[in-house]
Amino acid sequence: MKFLQSSSFSDHMVTHTGEKPYRCSLCGKVFSLNGNITHHLRIHTGETPYQCNQREKVFSDSRSLKYHTIIHSGETPYQSNQCDKAFSYNQKLTVHMMIHTGDITYQSKLWKCILTQ
Repeated sequence: MKFLQSSSFSDHMVTHTGEKPYRCSLCGKVFSLNGNITHHLRIHTGETPYQCNQREKVFSDSRSLKYHTIIHSGETPYQSNQCDKAFSYNQKLTVHMMIHTGDITYQSKLWKCILTQ
């Protein structure tokens, strides 16, 4: 792998060493990256700095906001290869595919998928 910044390389190397030098002072959970503990601390503080610009819904991290905004776009890029259904999220397609495969390992998720379609 190649990295543009030495800090990105250092962050990556931690994944190989398993080192977790950042400890939450409130619950003791440990993290490999400083950014991860920053995000984690929002669980304790209730901070939600990311807001949807179409609803009054707020999130503690940008990834959750990005995931949420797919709802507003109407995009359904995950297409079933067994029928004409398409989904906004890959996870919903995975659960849907259980209908076709007969895999009911996650039966509660399967029924939730069926009821929301």
